[in-house]
Amino acid sequence: MVEEKMKIALRLLSSSVTILLITGLICSCKQQSSERKKLEDPMKKIDKRIQGEVFGRMPDGRDVELYTLVNADGLRARIITYGAIVVSLEVPDRYGKLADITLGYDRLEEYVMNPSYLGAIVGRYANRIGKGRFILNGVEYQLATNNGENHLHGGIKGFNKVIWDAEPFEQDQAAGLKLSYLSKDGEEGYPGNLSCMVTYTLFDNNEFEINYSAKSDKPTPINMTHHSYFNLAGQGNGDILGHELTLHADKYTPVDEGLIPTGEIRNLRNSPMDFMSPKTIGADIDQVKGGYDHNYVLASGGGTLALAARVYEPSTGRVMEVHTSEPGIQFYTGNFLDGSITGKSGKVYHKHTGFCLETQHFPDSPNKPQFPSVILNPGETYSHKTVHKFYTR
Repeated sequence: MVEEKMKIALRLLSSSVTILLITGLICSCKQQSSERKKLEDPMKKIDKRIQGEVFGRMPDGRDVELYTLVNADGLRARIITYGAIVVSLEVPDRYGKLADITLGYDRLEEYVMNPSYLGAIVGRYANRIGKGRFILNGVEYQLATNNGENHLHGGIKGFNKVIWDAEPFEQDQAAGLKLSYLSKDGEEGYPGNLSCMVTYTLFDNNEFEINYSAKSDKPTPINMTHHSYFNLAGQGNGDILGHELTLHADKYTPVDEGLIPTGEIRNLRNSPMDFMSPKTIGADIDQVKGGYDHNYVLASGGGTLALAARVYEPSTGRVMEVHTSEPGIQFYTGNFLDGSITGKSGKVYHKHTGFCLETQHFPDSPNKPQFPSVILNPGETYSHKTVHKFYTR
């Protein structure tokens, strides 16, 4: 009887051990599978400074990724792979309160439309090329015309309407995102296969840096820039006419009715165009037909990183400096915003609710030999840098 009970106990013990072993194996497999899934998921949290997620899906099924960069001061930049667009930039005011200072949208579908290029990288050629034509090495090229009879910001499908490949990275006291795109020979009428890269880096000293580089297998014009609309009081919080602006430029390039430069480089001192000394954006804007939408010729001349502009918003104390290695900067006061755009958090964007400071070479340079050259030849590297520096006073 005792022997029989011992046999039963041993059978029960053996079954329990087997169940435990099987359960442990199943749990182990599930854990390994979960860990493997996390490792294979490109949108996982990368580290405390960078986080990735899916922002939306294109009509063709491709995912658009969103990367958030955060620095030690809490400044936050959010960038999507569609158009290499900065969808938000949160910056502290004099009391440390964060606000998003860039105009934009809440949903991918709205960015796919995005008639005002909010937050986008534009190219191959930012700004305008007259009649969409230029002659290079004796060959005439016809580009897409998408601004009346002129070519604007790269054409019908410029760099603002493509998905870029993304590579996040971390440096000492900085986090960043490398975005790359291959613009194929003939795209929008341009010659050459152009391999280009834009790198956004957010530093702990509250500098937001944009580096541009490109190489081509044929001679081609190139002029890339970033097209964020800023409002240092916070996006959608009134107009920007009370912002105080300083521009380190004593000349500009006048334009015709189609906003194509005439070729003249004109002195602007003591005119409504003059921002050499600080003044509010709205001080003389009524004297400028249509508002400001002009290329300023920077005193630095380009080639080395130099202070181009400083903007101060009195109610929040926010200051933004723009440093660039480019020879020009397009100052635009959102003249074509007309209330038809509903942006982030339901904010409606009316005329003058944002300003742009687009670091660049001059508009229509391929047709203006007196302007700095924009031609990139095989074996050369196109490269320039823009830094947005934030602080308060």
